[in-house]
Amino acid sequence: MLASLLTVTAIGSAGVPARSSQSEIEAAVSDQRRNDADRERDETSKPVEVLDFFGVKPGMRVLDLLSGGGYYSEILAYAVGPGGSVVAHTNDIYEKYHAEEIAARYRDNRLPNVDRLISNPPELKLGSEEFDVILMILVYHDIYYVSESNPKHPEIDRVRFFAQIHRALKPGGVLAIVDHSARAGTGKRAAQELHRIDESFARKDIESADFVFESESDALRNPGDDKTMLVFDDRIRRKTDRFVYRFIKVSAR
Repeated sequence: MLASLLTVTAIGSAGVPARSSQSEIEAAVSDQRRNDADRERDETSKPVEVLDFFGVKPGMRVLDLLSGGGYYSEILAYAVGPGGSVVAHTNDIYEKYHAEEIAARYRDNRLPNVDRLISNPPELKLGSEEFDVILMILVYHDIYYVSESNPKHPEIDRVRFFAQIHRALKPGGVLAIVDHSARAGTGKRAAQELHRIDESFARKDIESADFVFESESDALRNPGDDKTMLVFDDRIRRKTDRFVYRFIKVSAR
């Protein structure tokens, strides 16, 4: 047992990317090419603190999984620099929800080190050992959201989903999770009605997919959120209590 623990520690400490210089992230967030709507969102999303915590730095290859309109993808593009690259992933549903924002964000190849990937479960088409960091920002709970309405959100094969993410990370790579916290003990139930998820459930769930929990950040905590409101409710939108978890991949499956 001791030998196993030492092996995990050695792999983790050797493989996890070093913390970024916060000034590099600050420069990316301050880039004059960013639009006013994104700058307004910075006040509640705190991208400097979040991306610094996850260790993003120049030269990395980063996947922004289910990237929505690309808010984080653009910051990442500036943060990793011309020597790095970003894959901004969406699926058919996100393409419909964020069509106008996506069109404006990527027009005229304005982010040349960002590649767009549109793929749907069960095949995400992420490749093998491609990425230093994979971000899942406010989307982890969607694994457990199902809807028969238009657009349809089909049930996701959670085991297959995480297996593809695990395979896509380089050894020592970081799986970066930010999500809306639900009330303790609710498991995955709040994902359906409130688009939230129990953070204790989330940690155990992701650990069971062969990721090692390394640390958490309080950067997006809001103790005033009673966790009973839908996250899109104007009274709490972008002000929810959010957990920020950093996991690492320490071995191949």
